[in-house]
Amino acid sequence: MKRIILCVVAAALFLSGGLTLPAMVSSAAASEIVLTSVGQSPDATMIRVVLRKMKINAENQPLLRPEGLAGEKILVAVVGGSSKGLGAAGIDKDQEIERVTGLFQSAKQKGMKLLIMHIGGEGRRGTLSDAFIEAAAPHADRLIVVDGGNNDKIFDRLVEGKNVKILTAPNVNGTAEPLKATLSEWGVSAQ
Repeated sequence: MKRIILCVVAAALFLSGGLTLPAMVSSAAASEIVLTSVGQSPDATMIRVVLRKMKINAENQPLLRPEGLAGEKILVAVVGGSSKGLGAAGIDKDQEIERVTGLFQSAKQKGMKLLIMHIGGEGRRGTLSDAFIEAAAPHADRLIVVDGGNNDKIFDRLVEGKNVKILTAPNVNGTAEPLKATLSEWGVSAQ
């Protein structure tokens, strides 16, 4: 009987527009996770695709600022420097570092978990990306790095003595496993 009532209520809400289909099927509410870029590369968009395959509807806000945090549990910040992306956003490297530093500090003050990801491997390393890695990694509660991205142990060095796990993945699609483990550990169910 309870199941029938629940189905009728869900159907009524859906038909009235009070409940959307994505909200009904998503394992993790969109308000639990927010996604941003560090360096304005398209890498955060790729992680959004991985999250969607896991039935998690995280909002991607490439230029997220501290005032944009609205009670989420987890901030996923994907590091990868792109001169073209920065130019399109109308900001430079220093402005991006200032933005994410303030964002990370605000997230920590609000009690959010901070997951930093680098998915470009060795190919997306270089002076620009390394500047963003150095700005982001020390704030991490957890790091996920695609193979090759930490060959020089930059991430190890930046979180030394901080009890931060560094998980690895063979490629972008392979980040699903460490993402699922991390999100589950932090109270967000994933498929």
